[in-house]
Parts: sequence; C-alpha cells; structure tokens
Amino acid sequence: MASTEDLEAYVQKVKQSAQRSGSSMLYCYDWMKYLDTNSNQNKIVEVRFKNTRKDFYINEQGLALSIGDIVAVEASPGHDIGVVSLTGDLVRCQIHKAYGKKLPESFGKIYRKAKLSDIEKWKEAKALEHKTMIRARQIAKDLRLNMKIGDVEYQGDKTKAIFYYIADERVDFRELIKVFAEEFKIRIEMRQIGVRQEAGRIGGVGLCGRDLCCSTFITNFSSVSTNAARYQEVSLNPQKMAGQCGKLKCCLNFELACYMDARKNFPESNVALEFKEGRAHLAKTDVYKGILTYQYKKDDLPVFVELPVDRVKEIIELNKKGIKPDSLLGNVQSEEVGYEPDYENVVGQESLTRFDKKKKKKKHGNRNQNQNQPQNQNAQGSQPAPVQNQQKGAEAQNKPQQGNANGGGQNKNRHKHRNNNNRPNHQQQQGNGGSNA
Repeated sequence: MASTEDLEAYVQKVKQSAQRSGSSMLYCYDWMKYLDTNSNQNKIVEVRFKNTRKDFYINEQGLALSIGDIVAVEASPGHDIGVVSLTGDLVRCQIHKAYGKKLPESFGKIYRKAKLSDIEKWKEAKALEHKTMIRARQIAKDLRLNMKIGDVEYQGDKTKAIFYYIADERVDFRELIKVFAEEFKIRIEMRQIGVRQEAGRIGGVGLCGRDLCCSTFITNFSSVSTNAARYQEVSLNPQKMAGQCGKLKCCLNFELACYMDARKNFPESNVALEFKEGRAHLAKTDVYKGILTYQYKKDDLPVFVELPVDRVKEIIELNKKGIKPDSLLGNVQSEEVGYEPDYENVVGQESLTRFDKKKKKKKHGNRNQNQNQPQNQNAQGSQPAPVQNQQKGAEAQNKPQQGNANGGGQNKNRHKHRNNNNRPNHQQQQGNGGSNA
C-alpha cells in the first residue's frame, strides 16, 4: 500500500505533465486563459484518459477545476478516473471540432476531485494493463483468432477493462470474452480500431523529427489518396509516402488545398509543345513560381527551357491552329541573374571538396634509394665497385707495378671498373666470364 506522501507526489507529477506545452498527447493550448471572459458560465470540461481518449463532462457542482486536476467522472458501470485537459470557453470550440453539427443530447457528470484512495486504486489498475495485454494476446493465439490486441485500458475503479484490437476481417470473439472474464475476473469490452488509431495510441517520432500528428492533434482521420502526392509532385515511393502505421502519411493532405488552388490555371502535363526545332515535353513544374520546365533534344543532346504558364498556353493554342513557333521562348527573355555573395570566401567554405580527406602518397623504399644514389656518389666522390671488380683490384695491387710509383696501375684499373659499370648487364657478365676463364 502506497504512503500518503507518495500519492501526493504522484498527483503533483500528473498535474505538471498535464500543464506543459509541446507535444503531449492531444495537448491544446488555452490561449483564452488570460482574457477576461465569463468562463464560469461554461460548465463543460474536457477530460483526458489513457493515450488519445478524451471526452467532455458537465461540472454541475461548480468545482474549482484547473488543468491537471484528477477527477472522478461518470462511467457505465461505476466511475472512471481522468485528468482535466481543458477548461473555459475554448471547450466549446473543441466540442464543435469533435462532434461537428451533431452534438450529443447530454454529457457525463463529474462526481468529485479524486481522493487518495481513488488515486491508489487507479495506479493499481494501470499497473495491470501491460500484463493483461500480454496474456490476452496469448489467449487469442490459442483460440486461433485472426486479430491483434493492441492495447488494454482499465477503468479507474478496476471493474471494467477495454480491449482495443485490430482485425482485417470480422471476428467472432464470443468465446474469447468468456475466457477473458474467467481469466481476469472483470467486465470485458471489445473495441475495434484501425492502424492509424493504434499508431496514435502508441505514439512515436516521424521522419520530420516531430511527434506523430495522430498522437498530438489529429482527432478525425480523413482518407489520403495518391492523388495528393501527384498534385504536390512527391515521389511515388511507398517507403517514403507511408507512415509508421503502414498507410499514406496524413501530412500529405495538409498543403493539398494550396497546391490545387495554385494549379488551377496550369495546362495538362501530357501535352507536348511543337515548334520548328522539334517537340518539347514537360520535365518539371514549379507550382508556386508558375514556371514549367520543358525538355527537347538538339543534336542528340537534351536541352531544358523554363517557360511561364502564359507562354505555354500561348504555344498550345498555336499548335491547335497548326502553327509552329520559331522558338519556345519567343518574346520571353530568360535573364540569368548573377549571385553576388555578401561575404568573402576566406576559408574556402564554397568548395564542395573542403571536407574530403586528401590521400597521402605512399613512400616506396626502392625509389628513394635510387634517387639518393647520385647524391651519395657526389658526396663521397667514388662509386662502390662490385665484389668481382674489388677482387680484381686486389690482384692488380699484388702484381708488380709498371709505370708511375704513385699507383698509376690502380688508377687505370679504377677507370676500367667504371667503364664496366656503365656497360649493359649482359656485356658485364660476358667480360666477367672471360676474366674468370
């Protein structure tokens, strides 16, 4: 059993998380809270439950409620525990957003602010949800039912549990409910949801780096078709167009109306432009600038021309009359606007290869030795003789010298050795072989 201090700390934690701004589950910023309005006259309060489930309740007792308060509300059967997510006049706008023109006849009631005993039972019920979901999946698998149980939500008084499931076909789960009732000893409610609702309940981060739209502000899911991608000229790649739910991304509809309005005056994309040099086909479209890029071949090389929408319409009308203009541009002059940067390229930030690592040249030992040999010969003034030539020089020294006493014979042998070194290898080998013979 939890202590009173722990429960009070838990209540403060829930209140702080409910009052934060940003990407909490279906958070709505109350921009009217600083206005001097008669907010006390509006008795309807928005209450948030687990994940994305919200509902509206009447505060008949006139309780002083604020965002983050934990309240006990009417449920069938018993009562449920939720967190106040919005109060004041902005609740009316949220009601019209959720229900549209078909408003419900009545709303549930708020009984009281939750007591510590209610909060303790609520925490115990939330702790059982994950274990119950795992066990429920195992039971459904044993019964061989083609369904997936995505989430389980206990009611605040631990008298009922809602099982959210996904199924492609109709499922007969009458036997499943009997097994669940015997296993968990509670009232069972089965609620079918789609894959988008499941993604909204679980949450996650999209490719844009933000929390999923379905888990933050989207309440009503509208159908998304591939025509939305075609209007915006998005690549028809299933891996890029699909969200975490496996369906087309909901954000494809966000800017669709703007693109459709901007493309009203655009000609059809499959119409080719004929002129005297050939035929041009559409390659790219800049919707907001109103520029169409056409491509044609000249000397077997592709040429791209940017044309405004009015010029394209003019050429199409001429082609319908059987007239081919001399050029696509006509009176339209394509001026090249030069870009003058307002900074100096000091450290080479405009270079595309500034981050590339330069390859170091490998040092070859043999080449360095051959390059260093002439330097060593100049420094020493003599060249080392081969082993065989050194032996010949020693024999010449032992022979009696005929000539100068200063060793003229040695100098003569040295010049002979140098000439032998300058000869090709095969000549040296033949000379050496003759001397040995």
